[in-house]
Amino acid sequence: MRIVQLANFYGPRSGGLRTAVDQLGAGYVAGGHEVTLIVPGAQWREELLPSGVVRIEVPAPQIPCTGGYRVADPRRVSSVASGLRPDVIEVSDRLTLRGMGRWAARRDIRSVMISHERLDRLFAQTMPMRCARPVADLANRRTAEQYDAVVCTTQFAQQEFERIGVRNVHRVPLGVDLDLFHPRRRHVEERSAVAERLLVHCGRLSVEKHVERSIDSLAALRNSGISARLIIAGDGPRRAGLQRRARGLPVDFLGFVSGRSTVAELLASADIALAPGPHETFGLAALESLAVGTPVVVSETSALAQIVTPHCGGSSKNTADGFAAEIARVLELPADGRRIAARLRAEQFGWPASVSGMLSVLGGRAA
Repeated sequence: MRIVQLANFYGPRSGGLRTAVDQLGAGYVAGGHEVTLIVPGAQWREELLPSGVVRIEVPAPQIPCTGGYRVADPRRVSSVASGLRPDVIEVSDRLTLRGMGRWAARRDIRSVMISHERLDRLFAQTMPMRCARPVADLANRRTAEQYDAVVCTTQFAQQEFERIGVRNVHRVPLGVDLDLFHPRRRHVEERSAVAERLLVHCGRLSVEKHVERSIDSLAALRNSGISARLIIAGDGPRRAGLQRRARGLPVDFLGFVSGRSTVAELLASADIALAPGPHETFGLAALESLAVGTPVVVSETSALAQIVTPHCGGSSKNTADGFAAEIARVLELPADGRRIAARLRAEQFGWPASVSGMLSVLGGRAA
């Protein structure tokens, strides 16, 4: 197949979405398919990636207060896509590029939308849920009508489509690089010399991630008598405010961490990783933490609560005290046992299975 991937909010400092798009594209190429990725950029640019994917950047303006994210003009994207003559398009954007489903239908091109977020939860951050839900339902119904297939990565993400009776929705879990994110990244000798517990929060410093809950959980944990330190890896529009909130606490802000192997070592060095975002539809950083053998404490209202088990982490109510209590419980588990359980859980989410599932949907077969 000639596959064209389309994505917004994809840039040098992107997190899970970029990882997912790149890993899927590389898997498609390895399977013998021709893949082109179209993303927003500062200027026109075409590059052959080491994976074999051709990446085309179309000029797009930066969005203020987002840390450098850009959103591509659908007209420019469709113009480039037309020249590529794809057999199928895979769209990883539910907002500005949503109309590409209609564009593909007019040209008899198969179209697949990957739902990387829940619209009802996204809209509920700016309006009451009683208003957000019908708006999301309307948008989701139109998306399902315009695309040949919609892919959700978890049951949590799929729920908003099931609620309105969508039939062309498929579930394909994302994966993790089990070779790069491996327990061997942990430096046992260095950690054994440190008495305090090390917590890590890895992700974008934006409103929906609720990074403040990791900071407040650390404060609650220390108030309960547990000596702990928090490392926050990532950057974003909320950094200054979060730094003010963390004053007087042992919190280290690393900013954006560029190397994937460095990220793996950081996650492996921690005793527990935190993922307090209540709206996560998958959470690749949390899965990467499990892969290196680090347990994760997550929000009970996110999709991660369906992934993390009591043996390899825990889920909590969306409060600092709740997170602190769950962190303390996980820390009481035998260290070797919880790390082994974390790795075993991550091994159920390899990228080959994700690629195979997506190729089935892209090719029009049941996943």
